[in-house]
Amino acid sequence: MPPDACQQPAQHSRLLRLYSALFYAGSSFVITVVNKTMIATLVVLYAAKMSKTVQFQDFDRTIPLKIFPLPLLYVGNHITGLASTKKLSLPMFTVLRKFTILMTMILEVFILRKTFSKRLVYSVVAIVFGAMVAASSDLAFDVEAYSFILLNDAFTAASGVYTKKKLGTEGLGKYGLLFYNALLLVIPTLLASAYTGDLHMALTFEDWVEAPFVFCFLTSCFMGFVLMYSIVLCSYYNSALTTTVVGAIKVRTRRWEYCFETESTGTA
Repeated sequence: MPPDACQQPAQHSRLLRLYSALFYAGSSFVITVVNKTMIATLVVLYAAKMSKTVQFQDFDRTIPLKIFPLPLLYVGNHITGLASTKKLSLPMFTVLRKFTILMTMILEVFILRKTFSKRLVYSVVAIVFGAMVAASSDLAFDVEAYSFILLNDAFTAASGVYTKKKLGTEGLGKYGLLFYNALLLVIPTLLASAYTGDLHMALTFEDWVEAPFVFCFLTSCFMGFVLMYSIVLCSYYNSALTTTVVGAIKVRTRRWEYCFETESTGTA
């Protein structure tokens, strides 16, 4: 398989754009029952590179500069995301995530020098206006929680736009972007897990000897890789805005799933 092209064509076919978006939406929905992991990404892509199934640039001193600032945006996205979900209800979290769409559009204009039709701009403004109306009825207004979710929106938007930009970097491509982003994050993540005690709890977990748990864990790891690959693939064939909108649809689907769960269990 030849290396990923450094410069993307101006336009991809509609089928590729549609299928990549559906792939991201499906993977993103399935991942609601599993966790993402960077180690799985490293193992899968390294094995694929060694077997010459995929090709990407070998590591050198230019890689961190080529990847920057994606690792920082990834960490910021996860920290603010966890902080906001702890303080906000799922419905309000879903509503405020709509601001990511507007932020993505603005960043695409300034960073990628992209232009949008008036009809598309009006559609995005309508979505954000609806989110503002819904948020105005929140009786449990929490400044800290709102700050975290808006920061999370900004990190998500910036990550999507810079992912699109970095996909055109010479020698990197889809697979190199995934692999080296995970590589630069895995050691700091392990150190942070050791510091907080999460790593010790994981290593001493008693169900490691249970086959069903190990199977579910490995499935979780693989689906983590599939999700991250689907995001990059969707960004490669579509705009960063399309990827963001697909992510917003996924969040809405998760909200419907939550409603069905609470209805079936009889909880509010």
